[in-house]
Amino acid sequence: MDDLLNLDLLRLVAIVLRTSVVYFVLLIGLRLAGKRELGQMNVFDLLVVLIISNAVQNAMVGSDVSLTGGLLAAITLLTINHIVSLVGRRVPRIGRELVGTPTLLVHDGEFITQNLDREDISPDEVMQALREHGVEDLDVVQLAVLEVDGTISVVPSDAPSSRTRRRLRGRKPIG
Repeated sequence: MDDLLNLDLLRLVAIVLRTSVVYFVLLIGLRLAGKRELGQMNVFDLLVVLIISNAVQNAMVGSDVSLTGGLLAAITLLTINHIVSLVGRRVPRIGRELVGTPTLLVHDGEFITQNLDREDISPDEVMQALREHGVEDLDVVQLAVLEVDGTISVVPSDAPSSRTRRRLRGRKPIG
C-alpha cells in the first residue's frame, strides 16, 4: 500500500521543494536557450526534451514511486506555472524577462546579421520561413520577426505600414 499512497508529510514536502527547484532551473535554462528552441524544434531538440523529462523525473520525486508523489509533483508544476504566468502578466518587466521580446531578423530586404547571430538563426532558416509564408525573394520583405514563441512572422513590402518596428528588440535604425 505504501507504493500506492505516500502520506509521509516530510517526504511530500521534499517532493514539492525538489519539483520547484527543477521547474525554475528548467525555466531559466530554456529561457537562456532562446526563442529558436521553442518554435523550431528538430529531431535533436525533441530528443533532448525527452531525455531531460526522464532525467528530472527522478530529481523531482526521488525514490518515491507512489501515486501521491507523482500527483503532488504534477500539481506542484501546474501551480508554479500558473503563478509564474500570473506574475508575468501583472508585472510587465518580469513578463518580458520570462517570455522575451520579438527580434527583428530582416528589415527592408536586408538581414540584420547581429540579431541572427544573437538568436542563433541562419539566413537559410529565415529563407525557409519566408518560403513558408509564400515569399521567395528577400527583397520584397519589409520585416521578418522572430516572435517570442519561436515562429518567424513575415511582413511583405506591399503590406500596410504599422508601428510594429518600434516594439522590436534590436531594431535597425531607420533613416
